[in-house]
Amino acid sequence: MKSKLRFSVLASGSSGNACYIETDTTSILVDAGLSCRETRKRLDKVGISSPRLDALIVTHEHSDHIKGAGPVARYFDIPVFINNKTLQKKSLGKLKKPVIIQTGQTITINDLTIETFTKCHDAVDPIGLTVSVNGTKLGIVTDLGRVTNLAKDKLQGCKALIVEFNHDPKMLDNGPYPWYLKRRIKGPDGHLSNEQGMELIRSVYNDGLDHIVLAHLSKENNQPEIAFSAATEVIKECRLSSTSVMVSSQDKPTPLITLT
Repeated sequence: MKSKLRFSVLASGSSGNACYIETDTTSILVDAGLSCRETRKRLDKVGISSPRLDALIVTHEHSDHIKGAGPVARYFDIPVFINNKTLQKKSLGKLKKPVIIQTGQTITINDLTIETFTKCHDAVDPIGLTVSVNGTKLGIVTDLGRVTNLAKDKLQGCKALIVEFNHDPKMLDNGPYPWYLKRRIKGPDGHLSNEQGMELIRSVYNDGLDHIVLAHLSKENNQPEIAFSAATEVIKECRLSSTSVMVSSQDKPTPLITLT
């Protein structure tokens, strides 16, 4: 029997990000922006009560993605796959088992194949990912300021996408953030707006795209209802009648989603 790919976005937002991915034989975390204790609580909430993790993959060095990396790696005694520029950032602290990768490298962890690619974000060497098993592919693309041709190419053929819908431009423009922060968020190395997230979906959708999870929503500059409405608009436009849309949360994990 072919192994199936399952995943849950344990947390997504400016206060902490983590994604759990498993097959029948392998389980990994992508980013560790929660404390180790909270990560374990979130895993328990999705039915992973006695997790056995095989690896942690770090996408970039911002604190909402790495503040739990050291404790999580030590607690589960797992290697941390990370590129060298990100590892050199002092904010990471000491990692027991770093495995240095090159951005663009394909990683194999048991039956999982992880393709990495560069993305446009204001970090030293940020990476996007696709994770696949037996031809079933999950794309993870958050924390980027613009949709590049490389990202579009790497995300072709996905059964599921975790895609950034960070802000509504009008809410951001009229919101409380100082001008310099608004410029950073809207800039080419910032975060995708709802409209840019829609553009990405238009660029990579296929008839087999079963699940879209909206991620990294700003609490101040977006609303789940607005992001959800934008995403459902684009899947109707693309005639993806069987594609489900889910909004991830900072405060609770998504259900464990199985890709078939």
